[in-house]
Order: sequence, then structure tokens, then C-alpha cells
Amino acid sequence: MSTDKTGFEIPDQMRDFAEKSVDQARKAFDDFMGATHKAVSNAEDSANAVQAGAADVNKKALNYAEEHVDAAFKFAQELVKAQNVEDMMKLQQDYLRRQMESLGEQAREFSNSATKAVQDAAKATQKK
Repeated sequence: MSTDKTGFEIPDQMRDFAEKSVDQARKAFDDFMGATHKAVSNAEDSANAVQAGAADVNKKALNYAEEHVDAAFKFAQELVKAQNVEDMMKLQQDYLRRQMESLGEQAREFSNSATKAVQDAAKATQKK
């Protein structure tokens, strides 16, 4: 068991249980994401020019969601291994910083993709 200066203890059995729970949840999520990616691929096969732009934006949004959930699982795995409250606080701070950086970049990419999809859809509509 780990003990910090405040007397906070995490029993080894609880740590093992938490780690197994995170691993099981991760596997279930990975299976779900595999099925979701397959469904997105199948939908894209039958999409036309207008839907292609929307599919790209949707796929990007799905990938962003997957990245954030993946980061949350990694954070949870690190958190259950923390030895004390100070480690937990440091992990939380690092996680939040990385997520904010990621969100900023993803917002820029998403905006560019959405703009391109709208422009492509407008061009396809004008050609008819």
C-alpha cells in the first residue's frame, strides 16, 4: 500500500481492481471504436460529392473524440498508479494542459475541414 504525508492510503487490492476496470473499459471502447470505424467506412463507400465533405468532417470529429477518450484512459491508468496526492495533482495538471493544447489544434483543423466541406458542397451544387 502507498501512504502519503496526509495518511491517505490506497489498498493494493483497490489499485488492482481499478487497473483491471480501466483495462476492461479500454477493451470495450476499442471494440466499439472498431465497429464505429467500420460503419463510417461503409457509409463513406456510398456517399456522393456533397456527402463526402460531410463524411470527412464527421470522421475528423470521430477521430477527435477517440483521441480524447484515449487520453482519458491513459490518464486514468496513470492515476491509479499514483503514489500520493501530490502525484495525482501533477497528473491532473499535465492532463488538463495536454487536453487544452489538443483542443486548440483540433478546433483549428475542424474549422478548416468544415469550411472546405461547405465550399465543396457549394461547388457541387453550382455544377448542376
